[in-house]
Amino acid sequence: MLFNFDVTLLPWVGKISKDFSFLVSQRFAMASIDLTAHQWLLLKKLDEFGEQPQQNLAFITDRDKTSLTRLIHKVERKKLVKRVPSKEDRRVNNVHITPAGLELLKKALPIMQELIREMESGIAPEELKETIKTLKKVRYNLEKLTN
Repeated sequence: MLFNFDVTLLPWVGKISKDFSFLVSQRFAMASIDLTAHQWLLLKKLDEFGEQPQQNLAFITDRDKTSLTRLIHKVERKKLVKRVPSKEDRRVNNVHITPAGLELLKKALPIMQELIREMESGIAPEELKETIKTLKKVRYNLEKLTN
């Protein structure tokens, strides 16, 4: 018998992520906001945690260092973040959100909140809590495999 991949969690998580990213880009474009979902998340984390060394951002945003460097470069070209060499260690770049980045983040926040509300529509709070609990278990299992 063939393995039925569609009855596992993996393809559904991937599809949801892809669909959500597409909708974020679409909604942002409709509001003349030049951001992707990943760029928005970077700005949100910088606003939440403040200026961060680039290697900390990789952990906070759950990205590998190479893709984070590309992401920061793209957002820096838009003048939404700035890299500043650390005073303690010139090899370390600290990344901070600029006033323009903060302004764009605030403009995008209601759109993101509405999209999440729409995405979670019809899902009872208990279902949402249980789904998150299950996905955390999956994440834990994956982390065990990589260590």
